[in-house]
Amino acid sequence: GCGHPLQRKLEGRWFGQAVENFDDRDVAAATGWAKGVLFEFAGSSFTVAIPAEEPRSSIYKVTSVHNSDVRLAVDRKDGKADTLQLKLDSEDSLRWMIGEGRSIVFRRER
Repeated sequence: GCGHPLQRKLEGRWFGQAVENFDDRDVAAATGWAKGVLFEFAGSSFTVAIPAEEPRSSIYKVTSVHNSDVRLAVDRKDGKADTLQLKLDSEDSLRWMIGEGRSIVFRRER
């Protein structure tokens, strides 16, 4: 299959830029961590690189889209899938919704 049309909008490398809705005391550390995060989408492949960890790649699929809210299922080695909740704000900006109203802001590499 060709996958979901939204996959084309995600295609490319996205770099963490900032955090939203973190406690003031945590903003500096969280922002430093976020700036080391990379998402890369290539076809149905998803790679995440997180500071101090080896990059991980897997297959993903779009499970739902409602306005700018996007949910992805990302396959894990154990056969289960993780849910990734994103907000596609614009062609070059997305947010990883990590819970409790908090998010990490990403910018697309151009």
